[in-house]
Amino acid sequence: MITTYHLTSAQDVNTDILDAIKATFKSRPITIIVEEDDSEFEMTADMRAVLDERLQEDESSYLSAEASISQLNKKYGL
Repeated sequence: MITTYHLTSAQDVNTDILDAIKATFKSRPITIIVEEDDSEFEMTADMRAVLDERLQEDESSYLSAEASISQLNKKYGL
């Protein structure tokens, strides 16, 4: 069983969360992993350069999203 708690701050960790974990998992062994939420995405200068380059491409050679995904599946087995 997996349970995920999303907190807006480490300060939100309290005994209620610990009590909920204890109630859910009883005396079974558990692993607790704490990771920083780095979901705020920032484009690098290189990423921006690639996008700017793509905007300059001839529209007649564009691939649809479906065609692009199909080619990636064939090439990389995604």
